[in-house]
Amino acid sequence: MDQDQDTSPDRRAFVAPLLSSLLTLPMGLVALFFVGLSPMACDSCGDAASDRFDASYGLAFPVFNTGLLLVLAVLAVCWALPWQRRNAARRVGFSLLAPAVVVLDYVVFAAIVDWP
Repeated sequence: MDQDQDTSPDRRAFVAPLLSSLLTLPMGLVALFFVGLSPMACDSCGDAASDRFDASYGLAFPVFNTGLLLVLAVLAVCWALPWQRRNAARRVGFSLLAPAVVVLDYVVFAAIVDWP
């Protein structure tokens, strides 16, 4: 491939990060909403089940928040890559990775919590 073409500006470089941001940020907010409502799952639990749930939620919530920080970092990488044609595949890859990390983050949260 021609070196000039590789380093030439990509006029459509903003499309993948923009679409990823428009999908990922609402997904993250919805996931955070449901994670915040999770303690209500054990409102009618007995003492032992409630204690187990609270202990696991106390660990799972910070893990989930750290995962959301990772999502923001992936989105930042999408936008921060130089807008050159040679970075188009990386930009699309990180753009696809961001919503997948939100899903993975919620799955990890759900796996850590000791549900009643």
